[in-house]
Amino acid sequence: MKEFVFQGKWVLPCFPGHGKTWVLTRHYLLYGPFIAELLYSRIWKESQEYSWCIHILILCSLRGLIHQLWSTFNNMLFFNRNCRISQRGIDFKQIDSEWHWDNFIILQAFVASMAYFTIPSLANLPLWDTRGIIWCLILHMGLSEPLYYWLHRSLHSPHLFTNYHWLHHSSKVTHPYTAGHGSFLEHLILCVIVGVPTLGTTLIGYGSISMLYSYVLVFDFLRCLGHSNVEVIPHRLFDTFPVLKYMIYTPTYHNIHHTEMGTNFCLFMPLYDVLGKTINKSSWDLHREISSSQGKQERVPDFVFLAHVVDVMSSMHVPFVLRSFSSMPFATKPFLIPWWPIAFLVMLVMWAKAKNFLLTFYYIKENLHQTWVVPRFGFQGINKSIEEAILRADRLGVKVISLAALNKNESLNGGGTLFVKKLPNLKVRVVHGNTLTAAVILNEIPSDVKEVFLVGATSKLGRAIALYLARRRVRVLMLTLSTERFTAIQKEAPTDCQKFLVQVTKHQAGQHCKDWIIGKWITPRQQSWAPRGTHFHQFVVPPMIPFRRDCTYSKLAAMKLPDDVQGLGACEYTMGRGVVHACHAGGVVHFLEGWKHHEVGAIDVDQIDVVWEAALKHGLKPC
Repeated sequence: MKEFVFQGKWVLPCFPGHGKTWVLTRHYLLYGPFIAELLYSRIWKESQEYSWCIHILILCSLRGLIHQLWSTFNNMLFFNRNCRISQRGIDFKQIDSEWHWDNFIILQAFVASMAYFTIPSLANLPLWDTRGIIWCLILHMGLSEPLYYWLHRSLHSPHLFTNYHWLHHSSKVTHPYTAGHGSFLEHLILCVIVGVPTLGTTLIGYGSISMLYSYVLVFDFLRCLGHSNVEVIPHRLFDTFPVLKYMIYTPTYHNIHHTEMGTNFCLFMPLYDVLGKTINKSSWDLHREISSSQGKQERVPDFVFLAHVVDVMSSMHVPFVLRSFSSMPFATKPFLIPWWPIAFLVMLVMWAKAKNFLLTFYYIKENLHQTWVVPRFGFQGINKSIEEAILRADRLGVKVISLAALNKNESLNGGGTLFVKKLPNLKVRVVHGNTLTAAVILNEIPSDVKEVFLVGATSKLGRAIALYLARRRVRVLMLTLSTERFTAIQKEAPTDCQKFLVQVTKHQAGQHCKDWIIGKWITPRQQSWAPRGTHFHQFVVPPMIPFRRDCTYSKLAAMKLPDDVQGLGACEYTMGRGVVHACHAGGVVHFLEGWKHHEVGAIDVDQIDVVWEAALKHGLKPC
């Protein structure tokens, strides 16, 4: 069978012998009938007859919230990195495969509605019945647990695994969303497993609303716990109460099932693996090892990219907020607006309390690359945070730390020069990565171009671009009001190339030039001076707004990471999947080449081609 889950669609696997798949887009519209029935009964019928719709919608919302909170916890690397079970990262392929992890909730909502119309006693349930809670627990332990155990073992038979259960095990790193990632047959089985205790208790006359809510929500909580990649149950609990290790599984216990699929089949109770003789003998030892590792030193990253927050809205573009959203290039979405006040409050707390923290990681050639974040939304105190990050990287033994745009601002710290001078004994190499940024921009410019218009001409990048193009005999119209700064740059060029650098003071000077290089924000009126068909190359952060429909705009300078990158599942700001800012890529190249010098301050124009060739050699590609 082929893969059945694609981004943006719910594709359920067919039963063997059928050549079609069920494709359903916009799957949340399936809640529409419940909402419509609720509104109709409340507004027009003025009755409580369809209050069951309220319970189904509330229960579905709470189930989604449980999975989201577990996902948030699972992706807080800065909080749980020492208790992670698998050190591998979740890549884009797995995220896409699990994109519609919540389809099983929708399915069970419809099954619940059918049960309501089929079983009359569900219509008049009391709020609470203690006997029902006890009976539900008995039915779960006595029927649901062994039933799931044997059905799960059956799903691992060659025929059923190949045709159905492989989809669930295609997720290489467990995550709370993995709990909902399965075939239609598995979702139906879960409906039965959940239905046995809940409907069974109701049929014997002890059902209650509290029992239904409690069982379903605890069921989902434990499923998320088992599929979490973070061990949260301390081994001391089992040392104190040994019987508990047979009554409740742990994330480590279920993770072993995903790595050694012939063991640990239970739903929540390892007791049935003991009785079925399928328990993995290393389960408790591995659990003790992982749960005891909290506070111990984790693997030291080889390379660190020190990022920063751009604005409040983009601060929500992180895996621990919404994993699926962070796996796509950032764009402002309407659903973010209600959360802006909360993000703003978090920003204030970060200003006051937060320290640099780990956000994401990936591997290149088995080398660990991490992204750390400076929790500052502006210049206030940012140099201190950057210095702390550099010192921490130096203590850990990181080889290269690369600075993102604001973190190497020329007026702030001289492109990193401040830190290198202040900390002369650093072992970690500090890199601004702008040499590769310049190389990317320059290689975008067609080789037959004779003239360019350069905005932000006296900046660090503007200077390097101007000098490089002058050497290529390209006429550079440098927009600057400072004759002193222009003259200083012009004198750096070879004598026979200085004539190619021309100072201009108004945007009108570029009205006949079709290649504009933008290193400073320009207004729509200033853009209007560019002739029709102009291409805007840019290195301004955030990127300029493309007002001109008759012109083209490049994205920020970036490069695609090598094809053998592993565990990458988050996009870097507005960059595409697998693409990073050129300054990030510059730090990667610096590390892969094993260069021992710091790359701070002014860009060495002689190194632009050297760095470009090194990037291509290591498999990085221009975008």
